This record gives sequence, C-alpha cells and structure tokens, in this order.
Amino acid sequence: MKSHAASSPSHAWLAGMREAIPLLGGYVPVAISFGLIATQAGFDAWEAVLISVLVYAGASQFLFVGMVAAGAPLWLVVAMTLLINLRHVVYAPNLAPWLTPSRAWPSLMHGLTDQVFALALARLPQLPASQRLGWFGGAALLAWASWIGGTALGALAGGELIARWALMGEILPFALPALFLVLIAPRFTSRRWSLALGLTIVVALALTILEFTNLAIPLAAACGAMCFQVMTFSPAKPAKPAKKEQHTQGERHE
Repeated sequence: MKSHAASSPSHAWLAGMREAIPLLGGYVPVAISFGLIATQAGFDAWEAVLISVLVYAGASQFLFVGMVAAGAPLWLVVAMTLLINLRHVVYAPNLAPWLTPSRAWPSLMHGLTDQVFALALARLPQLPASQRLGWFGGAALLAWASWIGGTALGALAGGELIARWALMGEILPFALPALFLVLIAPRFTSRRWSLALGLTIVVALALTILEFTNLAIPLAAACGAMCFQVMTFSPAKPAKPAKKEQHTQGERHE
C-alpha cells in the first residue's frame, strides 16, 4: 500500500510542489515588485495580474510595462518581448528525453520558467516515468500561483507596504536582477562562461549609457551567445611536440 501511494499521481503532484517551495523565495519578491511597478506605470491592478497570468515571464513583463508606459509602438513591444523569451526555445530539447507520452505536456510548458527548467532538468531524470508528468505539473503550478499572488499583492498593497517600510522601495526594484544574478553567478567558475557573460554585461552597460535602453538587453544577449558559440567551435591549438633530447655519441656512457 505504501509503495502504491508513493507512485500515485497525487503524490507526484505534491512532491513537485514541495520541491518547488524554495523557488518562492525569489518569485514572490520579484512578483511584488512587478505588480507595484505596473500600477505606477498606469496599469490597473487587474491588468497587472492578467499580464502575469498570460505572459508569465519576469524580465519580459518588466520590459513590456516599461515600453508601453514609454509609448513604444505595439509591434516593437511584441518583438522585443518575443526576443527576450527566445531563450526558452533551447529548454524543450534539453527536457525532451525525459518527457513521457502525454498530451498534457504542451499545456504545462506555459509554466516552464528559467527556475522551473533548472529544477526539472535536475529532477526528471531521477524520477520514474510514471511520476514525471505529475511532478512537473505540481512544481510549475506552485511557481505560477506564487507569481500571480505576488503580482496581486504588489499591485493592490505595494504602495502601502512601501509607505510603511520605506526600505522596501529600495529593495524591490533590485529583486529581478538579484534573481538572475543568483542563476548566472555559478557560471563564472568557467572561463568560457566568464568571457561570454562578461561581454554581455559590458555591451548592456555600453548601450544603456548610449541611451539605447530598449535594445540593450537583446543585443547584449545576442553578443554573449555568439561569443559562447565562437569559443565552442574555435579549433583547438595543436599541442607542441615535446622536445627530444639531443644525444651525441660523446654524451652516451655505458
């Protein structure tokens, strides 16, 4: 009975939700920040929540709100949002070997964020095939719900929270950069990743200083990706042959 309960779909869902709980420490503050920024940009609270329900992409949502508030044309807003989310195209091939035959997977991919992907990539290979769908559904659902709830909290009560605790006004805008910093910081242990990420940072800062704010993120990301790929496919330098010792007949001794 115990083994049957452990392999049941409901147990898999609960296990996924339980293992996704640490993600809430990053999701909720960033979502609160988005809800607050969206309302400050002129969006209604329900509009901010609707964006989190339908778009559900942290960096893209901040960019979307900022560009709309700045009066950018709709086609550019859509294009830039899609460009930032283009990174998700590489997620599916990495998870594909661990997905089981089910029509539910495509609908669950709406919950495939950067953090859920990282968690799923580590956990799905360790799970029995019968539990993978439920586990992913539970993890993705909890993360999505926390994002929506945090957005609602920020949109409805963010102003009051900042009025009571002024320090939150300084902390919340840094929540999103901090979340991504936690994701990329471990990559700096590799020389290849360090060069690619360093180039991305330099290009983003340069474009921002030159007031190309809307293009800074996608162009910097493209430069970093190209740097990463060039380093991957650059031919390795042939090793130099070891110098052979020159022995003369006079140096040989019996």
